[in-house]
Amino acid sequence: MLPALLIGITAGARAMTPFTIVSDAAAQGTLPPGSGAPAWLGHPLTALGAKLLAGGELVGDKQPDAPDRTVAAGMTARVLTGALAGAALTARRQRLGGMVAGGLAAAGSAYVTLALRKRAMARFGQASTGVVEDVLVLTLARRALSAACRRAGA
Repeated sequence: MLPALLIGITAGARAMTPFTIVSDAAAQGTLPPGSGAPAWLGHPLTALGAKLLAGGELVGDKQPDAPDRTVAAGMTARVLTGALAGAALTARRQRLGGMVAGGLAAAGSAYVTLALRKRAMARFGQASTGVVEDVLVLTLARRALSAACRRAGA
């Protein structure tokens, strides 16, 4: 369940990052064998769409009028992508547990990362803190995928 929790944490900060990481891995055939990922996740158009949406999110996050990540639409997206990515990083027989872990971690992480980001923005500004957060989120998401692959023996 650790990879599902980690990928869920990333969803709390960036809704599309975990979805993009697992979709890209599914498209390349590098998800853990026997994962709980739905087949459509690895379709090339799904992976491309996820990358485009993630790119838009990365740009939009740095804008002064960007909404808080805890607004209803943002929170819904975070919980859904965290749950989907959590399922994709767990064994098929543990898919439900991975979904719950990823979704709950995303919800909790959204509030924690928002509070941390606001404190950092007061000192360093929106764009620079956003870039640092992007790097941290991408690193954690990739580590979650690697951990899932190691646990599955892939």
